Amino acid sequence: MNRLMRFFIGIVFFLAVQSTCFAQSAPLASPAKTEQEKKIDQLNNIAYDIYLHAPDSARTVAEKALLLSEKAKYQSGIGHSFLNIGHIYWSQSYYPVALFYLNKAQQYLPKNEPLAISNCYNIIGRTYTDLKNYKEAMTNLDRSEQFAGSDPGSLAQVYSERSLVYKRIGKYDEAITNAHKALKLDSVAHAAGNAAILYGRLTGIYKLKKEYQAALAYSDTALKLSYATRNKRLRAATYVDCGSIYYHLKEYDKALIYAKKGGNLADSIGVVDAIFSAYQVLINSYEAKGDLKQVVFYQKRFATMQDSLNRFNEKKNTELIQSYFALNSKLGELAFAERDQAALKDKMKWQKAVINTLTFSLIAVIALLMLTYYFYKQKKLLSEHMNMQNEALLNQNQVIEAQTANLETLSKIKDKLLAVIAHDLRTPLANLRNMADMFDMDYLTNEEIHQLMKDINPMVKSAELTLSNLLEWASNQIKGQSISVTQLDIFLMGVEMEQTFNHALLKKGISFVNEASPGRSVTADENHIKVVLRNLISNAIKFTSDKGTIKLTSEYQDDKVIVSIQDTGQGMTREDVGRLFSPETHFSSRGTSGESGLGIGLMLCKELVELNGGAIWVASVPGEGSIFYFSLPLNAEYA
Repeated sequence: MNRLMRFFIGIVFFLAVQSTCFAQSAPLASPAKTEQEKKIDQLNNIAYDIYLHAPDSARTVAEKALLLSEKAKYQSGIGHSFLNIGHIYWSQSYYPVALFYLNKAQQYLPKNEPLAISNCYNIIGRTYTDLKNYKEAMTNLDRSEQFAGSDPGSLAQVYSERSLVYKRIGKYDEAITNAHKALKLDSVAHAAGNAAILYGRLTGIYKLKKEYQAALAYSDTALKLSYATRNKRLRAATYVDCGSIYYHLKEYDKALIYAKKGGNLADSIGVVDAIFSAYQVLINSYEAKGDLKQVVFYQKRFATMQDSLNRFNEKKNTELIQSYFALNSKLGELAFAERDQAALKDKMKWQKAVINTLTFSLIAVIALLMLTYYFYKQKKLLSEHMNMQNEALLNQNQVIEAQTANLETLSKIKDKLLAVIAHDLRTPLANLRNMADMFDMDYLTNEEIHQLMKDINPMVKSAELTLSNLLEWASNQIKGQSISVTQLDIFLMGVEMEQTFNHALLKKGISFVNEASPGRSVTADENHIKVVLRNLISNAIKFTSDKGTIKLTSEYQDDKVIVSIQDTGQGMTREDVGRLFSPETHFSSRGTSGESGLGIGLMLCKELVELNGGAIWVASVPGEGSIFYFSLPLNAEYA
């Protein structure tokens, strides 16, 4: 019997695996984007936005997007993840590794995304330029132009990279012509980042043409734009170019200052080419000054770094390729485990059917035996039956009483919500209605409507946050409190919050500073922490005057992380701080632009933080601002 069962289970398992394999090989229709795919797109956008000034953090985000894309079988997400990783390795001068990932991106980028394909060919062309394979560089740039179509931003990138190729092969006039074409297109596309790079490139071209004053003029613009676009790579390269220019002008002290600035910045972000160029300027300048001790020192560092880089590149390239195949192997094992799990479920289902059959048979036998004693124990069974009915009635009464109490509680919650909504949402709705009536009767000009929309926007935003808090609070009261923990990166959540409140920050001219530790994670409920950050940052904006500052920080201690949101707003007295989190004494004040609220937001924050095992508190000085702190445990066992 056991052999027969094992044989049968083996047949079922084999058929299940074969069925799964054939199902996976069949082509799938392209569905609409899911929430998971939207999250992947968001991660890839974040990685692309930060890769020039935080390449390591960008690579972590892109690799996370790649893993999620592989699990979701999201082709576009895989392609953009590979493209981002290739960009990042190119920015750190790991060109062979960059080409590996960029070529992988070409295999996955959908044909209905021509601009993404154009961008991929463009960066491949740039990578071949850096590898001094100019023929292959031009071939890929031509392909990039084909996919760019009439898009000004994409065409500007093509002309920009062509100018670099012409610069490298000594055709300086063609390089300048292409650079200016790219600048005109960047002006149309509002691509300040690419324009900054072009000014840096023009600096290098005029340096090579020995027109040093023109080169310095372009370098000044490039440096200013590098700060505006947060492009540390461009800033490092421009500093080194300035050092080289001053060396040729025989201003050796200035050459040393700029070369050291460029070298230190390049070293901090891992741009190897700029480091080597900085060393060369330092060696030449110290040699011109006759400081042979410094010449020998930097020559040794140059040689040591060159040897170390060669060894590292050989090892890194091998490790990265092995890591990629290890990831594919892991995903393959995951797919096999899923198929194995399905087969195991089928086996358990079959076993359950056998057990149910045996159980029913046993029940039938027991029923027959009980019939023998039925008349003998009839009186006793009847008595027990009556007792059970009485107990059931008592239990039913308790359930009815509990339901009655719950309904009364829900009714009170409903009354409170209706009262709050009527009070705090009436004003913005009434203002909108009045404005609509005035517009319908042509009482307002376009300029007046535009100004009214600006004035009413803070009240609408406040009402929107009020409604969100009410729904979250009501959901907790009605459904009960529960958490779904995951690994969170406070830095990435800060990036998301800055995007969410971008309009409000720009309206009041408030600077948002994200000093949370990137790449560090904490275990908590993602939705809860987003609600907390949304409320605290919204309050900070509400009570901070124009041109103020809001700062997000995170401090990791032994068993917890402490997150703080600091503002330069109007602050609170010690008495107000003491009343802030109490259900009986909490209050709400008007913001600097007339924003209003329920005061329920901070109560909700306190409830959600404590639900995740943390605590919330505040420090404030009237007229100087407030700092709201909340802690979360790092102990995964708590979650």
